[in-house]
Amino acid sequence: MSGTSVVFENVSVEVGGAPILSSVNASVPPGSFTAVVGGNGAGKTTLLLALLGEVHHHGAIRIILPSGALKPRIGYVPQRLDFDRSMPLTVMEVMVMGRQLLPLWFGVRRHFRNEATEMLAAVGVAHLADHRFGSLSGGEQQRVMLALALQRSPDLLLLDEPAAGIDYRGEQLLCGLLDRLRAEHGFTQIMVTHDLALVTAHATHVICLNRRVVGEGPPSEVLTAQVLEATFGAHRGIPDLRGLPSDAGRQDSGTQPVCKECV
Repeated sequence: MSGTSVVFENVSVEVGGAPILSSVNASVPPGSFTAVVGGNGAGKTTLLLALLGEVHHHGAIRIILPSGALKPRIGYVPQRLDFDRSMPLTVMEVMVMGRQLLPLWFGVRRHFRNEATEMLAAVGVAHLADHRFGSLSGGEQQRVMLALALQRSPDLLLLDEPAAGIDYRGEQLLCGLLDRLRAEHGFTQIMVTHDLALVTAHATHVICLNRRVVGEGPPSEVLTAQVLEATFGAHRGIPDLRGLPSDAGRQDSGTQPVCKECV
């Protein structure tokens, strides 16, 4: 498959002398939706920041581009955006402020407005172009941030818990949208998440992280009980289905799946 791939080679990060990542070796296939999963404090966000060059790391991170490409274009959607919600900026102004040299109080040039409108339409929020950005819901802000990232025509799209704060229906729509956009534009997608249902439904590759890599590959092969225990710990809340009745008798039994560590 053509496209951009990423290779992590013995990547380690320390903060204040405390190890955050330890000898991470992993690869991101070109054109994939690679999910990075793990519990709190596992180093997931730190891995993305190391890739972005935002934190100092030991080891090597190699971004491998298609033949002929000179420099990777990277789009990034953070988990949270810290900003003053009282700012009077509209969604359109947020979209163009990093591209238009003319001060915004002179208005938005037609070329940039058309370009931004196209990206907002791609993520389903073109109708919000003239709304104040600070008034949007969390899900709407995430879509605008995604449009902003896609505006760079990225080779590599990084997303840090983009479904955080979004309801189940919104999460479904977001993941379906990303699947469609990845197919249309051919970018490689790396998403930090702790949602295993999302991973099994949408990801093509998974990296299980607990400060080090404890499993990597297709979700159907990697997400075993042993790997999940090493990733999330023994009390991981995975249903133990062994004690349930057969399908024929399950409907009337009233028996519910239980976490085997809870019994």
